Amino acid sequence: MNYIGTLIAVKDVAASRQFYQDILGQIIAADLGANVVFEGGFALQDLHYWADFIDDKTENIQFNHLASELIFEEKDFDKFVERLKEYDGIEYVHDVKEFPWGQRVIRFYDLDRHIIEVGEMMSSVCRRFIDSGMTIEEVAALMYAPVEYVKNCLREEG
Repeated sequence: MNYIGTLIAVKDVAASRQFYQDILGQIIAADLGANVVFEGGFALQDLHYWADFIDDKTENIQFNHLASELIFEEKDFDKFVERLKEYDGIEYVHDVKEFPWGQRVIRFYDLDRHIIEVGEMMSSVCRRFIDSGMTIEEVAALMYAPVEYVKNCLREEG
C-alpha cells in the first residue's frame, strides 16, 4: 500500500489555488477545475464535488476544526516569515515559536480555516546551530537526535 497524498475540501478552488501558489509556492501538477493537484500530491477539491463523492451534504462538511494541519518546511524560514507579513488578511494561529529541539514554526489559517504549519527545515536548524559554534554532538543532544542524523542534515544543507 502506498500513501498518495492529502486532499482538502475548499469553498473556492480558484482562490485557494492562488493562495497556495502565492503564499506557499506550490506548483500545480494538474488543474482539473474542481480539483487541483500540486506537485508532491497535495490536492484541493471543490466542496460541492467533495460532498457528492462522499455521499453527503455540503452543510455537513465542517471547516475551522483544530484536529489537523498541513505541514510545509522552508529552507529560508526567516525570509518566508517576512514575506508572509506582506499578505493582508492572514490570520495566525500563533506567531513564530521555537520548539525545544530548535525548529521554528509558524501556524496560520488558509482561506477555509485549515491550519497551515510552516516549519524551518531540519537541515537549516542543524546548520544554524553549527554556525553558532555548537559541535555536532551538542546539536544532536539538543535535538534529541543521533549524531548521524545531524551529519546527514548538514550534508543536505551543503
